[in-house]
Amino acid sequence: MFMPSLAGLRVIDAATLFAGPSAAMMLGDFGADVVKIEHPRRGDPSRGHGASADGVGLWWKTLSRNKRATAVDLSHPAGQRILRLLAGRSDVLIENFRPGTLERWGLAPGDLLELNPRLIVARMTGFGQRGPMASRPGFGTLAEAMSGFAAMTGEPDGPPTLPPLALADGIAGLAMSYAIMVALRARETTGRGQVVDVAIIEPILGLLGPQMTAYQALGVVPARTGNRSGSNAPRNTYRTRDGRWLAVSTSAQPVAERVVTLVGRPDLVEQPWFATGGGRVEHVDELDEAVAAWIAERDADEVVARFEEAQAAVAPVYDVADIAKDPQYAALGTFVELPDEELGTVTMQNVMFRLSGTPGEVRWPGRRLGRDTDEVLGELGYGAEEIAALREGGVIV
Repeated sequence: MFMPSLAGLRVIDAATLFAGPSAAMMLGDFGADVVKIEHPRRGDPSRGHGASADGVGLWWKTLSRNKRATAVDLSHPAGQRILRLLAGRSDVLIENFRPGTLERWGLAPGDLLELNPRLIVARMTGFGQRGPMASRPGFGTLAEAMSGFAAMTGEPDGPPTLPPLALADGIAGLAMSYAIMVALRARETTGRGQVVDVAIIEPILGLLGPQMTAYQALGVVPARTGNRSGSNAPRNTYRTRDGRWLAVSTSAQPVAERVVTLVGRPDLVEQPWFATGGGRVEHVDELDEAVAAWIAERDADEVVARFEEAQAAVAPVYDVADIAKDPQYAALGTFVELPDEELGTVTMQNVMFRLSGTPGEVRWPGRRLGRDTDEVLGELGYGAEEIAALREGGVIV
């Protein structure tokens, strides 16, 4: 029986919605004991976000998997005492209150670090802990707008386009989980915790490539190119004879050569401009026309088979129904079906990556509000009468 990679690590998830809770979810996937704290009357807003079944939010089931669900009013002095006790026995606290909120409650990171010098206080906000926008409410949508992502996304003659998912939040969650692991590694050397400050507007910038480098050096401002790329061609989505859409990528020069040869235009490979991605972008209309015409004359299965035979890169444009029956995802074990106390069973994504010696595991889906409050308070030394009094006073659920 393997020992999970993060077994013995206790994480307090006092964040809401997506970015901070996503980071906590990733730590929980690999064995951390994650104690989720929600407001006892409002709960986490993600419980009501998106699709639901029998009145139960499905996003919550994934986002709060592997977490023990507690409901504590942190604005109440008794709730603040509970958080101090938890912080004193934990390795990581993840929070996303507006700057100054913890300080107003007497829970400033400095105070918590005095209580537990080994604690990692991970702070997730829209705009960071300082600067002229620090106190504003911040969401992933604003980060997608301010990062340049929306300005680069969409058709050339269309408006800036926002993603239909919590993209910036997800990227910030990944960044925070990485930052926490870096801080934990540093703690092994220094013996001390520290404060992690993640602004949702920043991590997404790193995935957009060297846009600032190119702007400062060349004055280049990326334009919207639809499904084309500003770095290589042909790269687009193309419709087949049977009405399906396929995506083609030619990021590597040999693949670009195989694609145009396959579609009957080997003469293009001999052109001097074809030798670089930038050169191909300058002739993107000619390349797109050749690839689109060839694909339009064939059904999707034939196109995919011919591309595979030629070792060229192509993939069908899937919706979730296609994903559910795809054999590659099935072979990887990308999805798991779990028993659930509210819905019977739920299906969700498995852990994000595989480790050969200490693999992660989805142990349970997100739980009902306050399901584990009594258990967690009992571990902190609260007796049954104290817990009942806190519940009667509305401090916990």
